[in-house]
Amino acid sequence: MSAATSPSERRVSARIGAISESATLAVDAKAKALKAAGRPVIGFGAGEPDFPTPGYIVDAAVEACRNPKYHRYTPAGGLPELKAAIAEKTLRDSGYQVDVSQILVTNGGKQAIYEAFAAILDPGDEVIVPAPYWTTYPESIRLAGGVPVEVVADETTGYRVSVEQLEAARTERTKVVLFVSPSNPTGAVYSEADAEAIGRWAVEHDLWVLTDEIYEHLVYGDAKFTSLPAIVPELRDKCIVVNGVAKTYAMTGWRVGWMVGPKDVVKAATNLQSHATSNVSNVSQVAALAAVSGNLDAVAEMRTAFDRRRQTIVRMLNEIDGVLCPEPEGAFYAYPSVKALLGKEIRGKRPATSAELAALILDEAEVAVVPGEAFGTPGYLRLSYALGDDDLVEGVSRLQKLLGEAKA
Repeated sequence: MSAATSPSERRVSARIGAISESATLAVDAKAKALKAAGRPVIGFGAGEPDFPTPGYIVDAAVEACRNPKYHRYTPAGGLPELKAAIAEKTLRDSGYQVDVSQILVTNGGKQAIYEAFAAILDPGDEVIVPAPYWTTYPESIRLAGGVPVEVVADETTGYRVSVEQLEAARTERTKVVLFVSPSNPTGAVYSEADAEAIGRWAVEHDLWVLTDEIYEHLVYGDAKFTSLPAIVPELRDKCIVVNGVAKTYAMTGWRVGWMVGPKDVVKAATNLQSHATSNVSNVSQVAALAAVSGNLDAVAEMRTAFDRRRQTIVRMLNEIDGVLCPEPEGAFYAYPSVKALLGKEIRGKRPATSAELAALILDEAEVAVVPGEAFGTPGYLRLSYALGDDDLVEGVSRLQKLLGEAKA
């Protein structure tokens, strides 16, 4: 807004006008638009499994459509039977015992993240955000009145921050630390010892922790998922866990997430949701009930495919001169450094930033990737390997050909 523009002349509020578009969704939308126009674009942008939702989950949703019980409003905080199932699932998968009064079912993980921050942040409160970070975290913090404080990790530490880095970022205004393992966008997974050290540091300084466990079942090799409130019980009164069915069960479009936390905070977030959206779609909630109540066989099959693709993409990316890609231990993303390629000539252009390089890759190789600027760390690219094996190989082969032309 220019100095001459008065608040009465502003058409969009400053608060909403400051929100950036989701870079990952923007890249995915552009890739899909180009494909619709007939271009053979291969998209590594969106973080969503390429598998269909398992049949037994879809069947449960079909039955729910026919049941008049689900044609009406239901409790804003979630179907009681789904909340009970989430409590059982949390104990099964995380070793963390919670009561249904500690659970709020939300329209996807994004709503859970925003409502969690909205429930505990006052204007000016600081949230320590390890970077590279998922694009939504800082925006949700700002919308809730908070101030994101970035702590950057790079490929030399496997994109994991240390307690020492967190402590250096802590101020008298610090209220929350964000903890994400496995991580989007890097696939980093913290060891139990490192996770526990971060949890105990938070307890020592009386900080809240918001931990996103959406990729809990997608870990590979010797890596293990660790739930902070399970291994640091003293943290539970100031810990909020965010999760959902999107990644584990290939249900990104069903929009069911949840938050688990102290009863007073969950009650406050439920009040917020009661005015914002009311209940999540009942059909989606019934589908989620089938998902979290069922076994993990379908999840294991998907994880096997992701693991195979993970190894392929890392090997092929590291074959490109100027690209350095650590092996991700979780989620379904590779996050290679391309800093050594910046400034080099590629087909008559010299991209100076990873954003410019990503644009060049889309134009010249018809491959969609997300630049590191979207995740707070320029000089990197994020590639989701949640796509078919053939497309993955073809897409990275195009990258090898294009980037192999780079010259000083």
